[in-house]
Amino acid sequence: MPDLDQLSAEEIRQRLQTQSGTTYDVPPELLSDSAREAAVLVPFLRIEDAWHILYIRRAHHASDRHSGQVAFAGGKRDDSDDSLLATALRETEEEVGIAAGDIEVLGHINHHHTISEFQVRPYVGVIPWPYELILDDIEVARAFTMPLSWLAQESNYRTEERQHPDSKRPWPVVYYDLYEGEMLWGATARMTLSLIDVLRDDA
Repeated sequence: MPDLDQLSAEEIRQRLQTQSGTTYDVPPELLSDSAREAAVLVPFLRIEDAWHILYIRRAHHASDRHSGQVAFAGGKRDDSDDSLLATALRETEEEVGIAAGDIEVLGHINHHHTISEFQVRPYVGVIPWPYELILDDIEVARAFTMPLSWLAQESNYRTEERQHPDSKRPWPVVYYDLYEGEMLWGATARMTLSLIDVLRDDA
C-alpha cells in the first residue's frame, strides 16, 4: 500500500485523472430521473507533514434529514452556477469562509447518488493551513480535520447492511469509528473511501 502522506499535490492531481466508479446510497434500480445536481469540496491540507481532510458537522435543524451529520462543505447547484465546480467553490466559501482563490483544485471523482435524490460530484482541492475559517453558524456547527492515513486504515471503518423501505435487498452503508467524538458515515464516508481508492492506485 502506498504511503498516502508522501503523495505530492501533483501526484494527487494525476491520480484523479482515473475516475472512481459511481457509488450509491440506495439500490440503483430505485433511482429516479429527477435526481438533482450537487457538488462538494474535499479540502486537503498539511499538518506536520501529513495530509488531513477538512470536514464539517452540520447544524441541527428539525426539517433537515442530514441535520447534525458529518459532511463536506457543498450543496445543490444553483441556476446561477456556471458549473458544478462553481457550486462546490461557492458553497465552500459560504459555509466555511474559504475563498475560491485560496483553493488549488486538483480534480474530482465520480458522482455519488444519495438517498435524498442528489447526484453529488466531489471536487478535491488543497487549501493553505492554518486558515481562518468563518463558519456559517446557521448551517455549520463545527469544522475539523481527520488524518488521511487514519481514514485509509481499514480497521477504522466497517460496512453494515441496511434495508431500504422500497427495496427487498439490503444495501451497504459505511461507518467509521468515532474520531475525536465525530461520526463519519453514509454518503460522506463512501465518497471518502472512493477517493482513497483512487489515491491508492499507483498503476
